[in-house]
Amino acid sequence: MSRLHQIDDDALVQRFFDHDYRDRGVIKWQGYYLSDHTAALKKQAKQEAIKYPAKVQQSLEDMSEILSEAFGNGKTVSIQLNNRNANGEFSADIVGKVIGYEDDAVYLAGQDPISLTDMRHIEKLN
Repeated sequence: MSRLHQIDDDALVQRFFDHDYRDRGVIKWQGYYLSDHTAALKKQAKQEAIKYPAKVQQSLEDMSEILSEAFGNGKTVSIQLNNRNANGEFSADIVGKVIGYEDDAVYLAGQDPISLTDMRHIEKLN
Protein backbone atom coordinates (compact mmCIF):
# COMPACT_ATOMS: atom_id res chain seq x y z
CA MET A 1 0.00 0.00 0.00
CA SER A 2 2.85 2.34 0.75
CA ARG A 3 4.25 1.68 -2.72
CA LEU A 4 0.99 2.78 -4.36
CA HIS A 5 1.00 5.93 -2.24
CA GLN A 6 4.55 6.72 -3.47
CA ILE A 7 3.45 6.43 -7.12
CA ASP A 8 0.57 8.82 -6.50
CA ASP A 9 2.97 11.33 -4.89
CA ASP A 10 5.35 11.11 -7.86
CA ALA A 11 2.49 11.66 -10.26
CA LEU A 12 1.30 14.62 -8.21
CA VAL A 13 4.78 16.17 -8.20
CA GLN A 14 5.17 15.62 -11.94
CA ARG A 15 1.78 17.19 -12.61
CA PHE A 16 2.76 20.18 -10.49
CA PHE A 17 5.94 20.82 -12.51
CA ASP A 18 4.24 20.14 -15.84
CA HIS A 19 1.19 22.33 -15.32
CA ASP A 20 1.29 24.55 -12.24
CA TYR A 21 4.92 25.63 -11.66
CA ARG A 22 6.15 28.75 -13.48
CA ASP A 23 9.92 29.26 -13.44
CA ARG A 24 10.77 32.95 -13.08
CA GLY A 25 14.10 32.41 -14.87
CA VAL A 26 16.75 35.08 -14.37
CA ILE A 27 14.44 37.27 -12.29
CA LYS A 28 14.85 35.02 -9.27
CA TRP A 29 18.64 35.61 -9.24
CA GLN A 30 18.58 39.42 -9.41
CA GLY A 31 18.34 39.72 -5.65
CA TYR A 32 21.76 38.07 -5.33
CA TYR A 33 23.63 40.87 -7.11
CA LEU A 34 25.51 43.05 -4.64
CA SER A 35 25.27 46.80 -4.98
CA ASP A 36 29.06 46.94 -5.49
CA HIS A 37 28.80 44.49 -8.36
CA THR A 38 25.96 46.44 -9.94
CA ALA A 39 27.93 49.69 -9.61
CA ALA A 40 30.98 48.06 -11.20
CA LEU A 41 28.88 46.82 -14.12
CA LYS A 42 27.43 50.31 -14.67
CA LYS A 43 30.91 51.86 -14.55
CA GLN A 44 32.23 49.32 -17.07
CA ALA A 45 29.30 50.00 -19.41
CA LYS A 46 29.99 53.76 -19.19
CA GLN A 47 33.66 53.24 -20.04
CA GLU A 48 32.81 51.00 -22.99
CA ALA A 49 30.43 53.64 -24.33
CA ILE A 50 33.24 56.22 -24.61
CA LYS A 51 34.55 56.55 -28.16
CA TYR A 52 38.00 57.89 -29.02
CA PRO A 53 38.06 59.50 -32.47
CA ALA A 54 41.00 58.99 -34.81
CA LYS A 55 43.57 61.75 -34.67
CA VAL A 56 45.69 62.83 -37.62
CA GLN A 57 48.44 60.35 -38.51
CA GLN A 58 51.72 62.17 -37.90
CA SER A 59 54.98 61.43 -39.68
CA LEU A 60 57.76 59.63 -37.83
CA GLU A 61 59.86 62.79 -38.09
CA ASP A 62 57.17 64.97 -36.49
CA MET A 63 56.60 62.46 -33.69
CA SER A 64 60.34 62.13 -33.05
CA GLU A 65 60.69 65.92 -32.83
CA ILE A 66 57.80 66.23 -30.34
CA LEU A 67 59.18 63.40 -28.20
CA SER A 68 62.69 64.87 -28.24
CA GLU A 69 61.41 68.28 -27.17
CA ALA A 70 59.18 66.76 -24.47
CA PHE A 71 62.10 64.71 -23.13
CA GLY A 72 64.44 67.72 -23.13
CA ASN A 73 61.92 69.90 -21.27
CA GLY A 74 60.52 67.23 -18.93
CA LYS A 75 57.05 67.47 -20.46
CA THR A 76 54.12 65.05 -20.41
CA VAL A 77 52.70 63.74 -23.67
CA SER A 78 49.50 62.11 -24.83
CA ILE A 79 49.97 59.32 -27.39
CA GLN A 80 47.32 57.72 -29.57
CA LEU A 81 48.34 54.30 -30.83
CA ASN A 82 47.40 52.80 -34.19
CA ASN A 83 45.94 49.76 -32.41
CA ARG A 84 42.18 49.24 -32.66
CA ASN A 85 39.82 46.91 -30.84
CA ALA A 86 37.60 44.27 -32.49
CA ASN A 87 35.05 46.99 -33.37
CA GLY A 88 37.69 49.07 -35.16
CA GLU A 89 37.74 51.72 -32.42
CA PHE A 90 40.82 53.38 -30.93
CA SER A 91 41.60 53.01 -27.24
CA ALA A 92 42.28 55.85 -24.84
CA ASP A 93 45.49 57.80 -25.25
CA ILE A 94 48.52 56.82 -23.22
CA VAL A 95 49.60 59.74 -21.06
CA GLY A 96 52.91 60.09 -19.30
CA LYS A 97 56.13 62.00 -18.85
CA VAL A 98 58.82 61.12 -21.39
CA ILE A 99 61.73 59.66 -19.39
CA GLY A 100 63.77 58.34 -22.31
CA TYR A 101 63.89 56.98 -25.81
CA GLU A 102 66.17 54.94 -28.06
CA ASP A 103 66.00 53.93 -31.71
CA ASP A 104 62.37 52.84 -32.02
CA ALA A 105 61.27 52.77 -28.36
CA VAL A 106 59.89 55.55 -26.17
CA TYR A 107 59.76 55.30 -22.39
CA LEU A 108 57.01 57.03 -20.43
CA ALA A 109 56.94 57.11 -16.63
CA GLY A 110 54.99 54.12 -15.34
CA GLN A 111 54.49 52.55 -18.80
CA ASP A 112 56.03 49.76 -20.84
CA PRO A 113 58.22 50.87 -23.76
CA ILE A 114 56.20 52.00 -26.78
CA SER A 115 57.38 51.47 -30.35
CA LEU A 116 57.42 54.60 -32.48
CA THR A 117 55.88 52.61 -35.35
CA ASP A 118 52.84 51.80 -33.15
CA MET A 119 52.09 55.49 -32.59
CA ARG A 120 49.59 57.51 -34.57
CA HIS A 121 49.57 60.94 -32.93
CA ILE A 122 51.49 62.69 -30.13
CA GLU A 123 50.56 65.87 -28.28
CA LYS A 124 52.52 67.73 -25.60
CA LEU A 125 50.50 68.49 -22.48
CA ASN A 126 51.00 71.36 -20.06
